[in-house]
Amino acid sequence: MLILIVIAVVVALLIVVIATRPADFSIARSTSISASPQAIFPQVNDLHNWEAWSPWAKIDPAMKMTFAGPAAGTGAVYTWTGNSKVGEGRMTIVESRPSDLVRIKLEFLKPFAATNATEFTFQPQGNQTAVTWSMSGKRNFMTKAMSLVMSMEKMVGGQFEKGLQQLKAVAEKGRQ
Repeated sequence: MLILIVIAVVVALLIVVIATRPADFSIARSTSISASPQAIFPQVNDLHNWEAWSPWAKIDPAMKMTFAGPAAGTGAVYTWTGNSKVGEGRMTIVESRPSDLVRIKLEFLKPFAATNATEFTFQPQGNQTAVTWSMSGKRNFMTKAMSLVMSMEKMVGGQFEKGLQQLKAVAEKGRQ
């Protein structure tokens, strides 16, 4: 009987710890690219270009992608279905300001359902551009629990860093 009480207390404490974890999260990474915002912007604003630099496209080369809506800009849609590492989801550009901002509604369907806001900003700095890739959203109980053992900051932040380096390579190669 004592063992059951101890287990119940541990489970109750775990539930309290998980429930009190922050619901909001935000991840951002930046890099400087030796190209103008006008040269970099189309790489992000046209979802067809993502395959050249997106880190997730490299994780699952067999990933199935489909496009809908306009070719680029507000209303452009990209859906994907891949292996367990990339899952299934949909991106929709909800705001596009040339050479300044691309805002995306990011919907994950599998392995876990979630909807997040993603932004790319482009700030000219002399002959370079500071590009920032950010994502924010809310954690549900399950993702709060997962955050006890997995760092979304490290997991997603690392992929953002890779993607920005690949975007840099694509954009700087286009300048030559």
